[in-house]
Amino acid sequence: MAKARKEYDSEGVKLTMRTRDYLADMSGQLALGLMANLVGQLQYFYTDKVGVAVGSVGIVMAIAKIVDAFTDVIFGNIIDHSRGGNKKYYRWMIMLAVPAAAIVALMFTVPRDAASAAQVAYVLITNLLLTAVIYTMIATPFAAVMVVRTRSNSERANMGVFRAVGQYAAGMVIAIATIPVTNMLGGTQSAWIKYGAVMALVVLLLFLICWLNGHNAPFTREAEASDGTPAEPEEEPVPFVPAMDMLFKNKYWVIVLLFNLITAITNAIAGSSGAYYTKWIFGNDNLVAIIGAGGLFATALGFVLSKPIINKLGVTRTVSMGCLGAALFAGIRCLAPANLIMYIVTSLLGSFIQIPLMCLYGVLLAMAVDFNEWKYDRKLVAMSGGAIGFGNKVGSGIGTLLLSAFLVLGAYDASLTAATPSMRMSIYGFSNYLPVVINLLMFFIFRGFDLEAKLPALREEIAARRAGKKAE
Repeated sequence: MAKARKEYDSEGVKLTMRTRDYLADMSGQLALGLMANLVGQLQYFYTDKVGVAVGSVGIVMAIAKIVDAFTDVIFGNIIDHSRGGNKKYYRWMIMLAVPAAAIVALMFTVPRDAASAAQVAYVLITNLLLTAVIYTMIATPFAAVMVVRTRSNSERANMGVFRAVGQYAAGMVIAIATIPVTNMLGGTQSAWIKYGAVMALVVLLLFLICWLNGHNAPFTREAEASDGTPAEPEEEPVPFVPAMDMLFKNKYWVIVLLFNLITAITNAIAGSSGAYYTKWIFGNDNLVAIIGAGGLFATALGFVLSKPIINKLGVTRTVSMGCLGAALFAGIRCLAPANLIMYIVTSLLGSFIQIPLMCLYGVLLAMAVDFNEWKYDRKLVAMSGGAIGFGNKVGSGIGTLLLSAFLVLGAYDASLTAATPSMRMSIYGFSNYLPVVINLLMFFIFRGFDLEAKLPALREEIAARRAGKKAE
């Protein structure tokens, strides 16, 4: 006999998610993750395959990220001011699925024989189109889905786990496949173009799967209305400036903003550091795939254990464990930076201990949005997510600039056959020493996030307030 499906979670909140909902939602995150991680590989592609100057690449990609950051905030405000109920969160995905696939393919068609200025212009325009326009217009409403799809913390945590699996799987696919596949196809720009075309088709398919399930799925409002619970009304939009003022007066939202900004710095550097490290320290960039493949077991184990760890430790202690653990293993790697075994072991353990933390990004944002509702009687869902996206994009830009700065200071020269001592020190700097500093900084910032224990009482007050309004 089939097991009866639970209707409410342990806190008495209506459950709305089904297994296929989680899987379809994960496919959307997987598509976004593939786009983001491909961008992470572009610095290596531009410098070592096309021949664009290191300094130019860093500046151009940072400009693209900063412009992209502002579009997140602007587009979040547009979504909050738009009507259409739940359908508004998915309609951007179906409208932009084909353009997303097209721009993924075009990222690799930089005119190799063109003048340097023309190459830089192409890099800037394609990066702006991918990150500042198409990615933002899909990712911002998609991030808001986690907040409005369900009010259950348990289901939000499950969505966070599935999305983290999708995001991490995208990173693993790109890390494992990109260098070996492109090398197998000849290692030239043409090989990267073919690889990009295949990834573009995969992105298109994943977005279609997510949209087909999501645009007709029942959200919190419909689920609550079906059993007589006071339904959450579609809130009135708040003008841009007052909305930003509200957000910056919510200390939990500010903490999540800073947390995402600093995490984005780490991710931007990590996306390219492996290729540089394995090529110049160990002499073979194909090792990126071998190390990535070795990490599959640790990754799978990490996701299996994520939910029990989060349930046992709670949100705050899980985040602290991830930050301190990552700093510890990066610090150990500093002791023997040219030792391959040490590099592999500390990289895998560092990734493993941060996997439960990755599952909580959406949960942290949802908690900050709930606090918005308690404090201002306004969720500011898309605006909150868009402004967090602002932090992510600024962080990515800063990360790209830092990576370029380390390479410039190390007198990086892609035409050499072996790394100079200064090149080695620059690679050690952004791969080993910087992660120690960044993860410790994240730990101390997050110590001010004490919302977890307060949230149940705040939600009860919100529910009572909503019931009182309905009775009037």
